[in-house]
Amino acid sequence: MSPVFFWRERSGRLEWAFTDRQGGTSGAPYDALNLGGHVGDDPAAVTGNREALAASLGRAPQELLFLDQCHGTEVVVADGPWPDGQAPTADGVVTTTPGLAVAVLVADCTPVLLADPEAGVVGAVHAGRPGMTSGIIDRAVLVMREAGARTIRAAVGPSVCGRCYEVPADMRDAAAAVSPESCAVSWAGTPAIDVAAGVVAQLRANDVAVQWVPGCTRESDELYSYRRDGRTGRFAGVVQLVSS
Repeated sequence: MSPVFFWRERSGRLEWAFTDRQGGTSGAPYDALNLGGHVGDDPAAVTGNREALAASLGRAPQELLFLDQCHGTEVVVADGPWPDGQAPTADGVVTTTPGLAVAVLVADCTPVLLADPEAGVVGAVHAGRPGMTSGIIDRAVLVMREAGARTIRAAVGPSVCGRCYEVPADMRDAAAAVSPESCAVSWAGTPAIDVAAGVVAQLRANDVAVQWVPGCTRESDELYSYRRDGRTGRFAGVVQLVSS
C-alpha cells in the first residue's frame, strides 16, 4: 500500500507534508501507517512503513531522517544519513544538505516544519507542552538562521486542540506564563492548554510566516492520538527540498 497524507504541498523546490494513519501495514492498534518504532509495533511493519514513505518522497530509506525524541530542546544539524542508522536524541533537526528529508513523529504533540527554500534550509520540530514551554521553537529558529535561513516559513500540523487537552490549573498557568496564547478551556469548561496556539504565537514572534494546517488528533480518526487511545502509533511531519 502507498502512504496516505493528511496534508501535502509542493511549491517550487519545497515539499512538506503530514501523514495520516492510512496506507501502511501495521496491525491494530497501530493500524496502519505507524511510523513510530518505540510504541510496541512489529519492527518489520514500521520499517516497511518508513520505506514506503521514503519512496513516496523520492528518497532512499536512509535519506529520510527521524529522531530519538525526548520532549527536550535539542536541535541537531544533519549533513547526511545518520551514522550506522542511529538517530540522535533531539526534538528538532535542520539540514542544508540536498537529498535529505527530515521528519518528526507525533500523536498529539505539535509537528512544526520550517523552510527557507531560497537559502536551501529546512527543518522539522517536535513541539509538545514541555518543548513549547522550554523554548524549542526559539532554538529551532536560531539554528535555522545559523544555517543561513533568512525568510523562514512554517507549516504547523494537526495536534490535540485546546478543547481536548484538559490539564490541572497550575499546569495551564505555567504554560500561559510562557505563551499566553496557549491558555485554553476544555469542552467541559475546565483548564486546558492549546499547545499549537502557543507554538504559532512563538513562531510569529520570531518573524516566521505560519501556515497552520487544521485538525485535532483526538477528534479525528484519521490521525493517531495518545490522549484518546493510549496504545497507538505515530504519524509524521516531513519536509525536503527537491529539484525544481
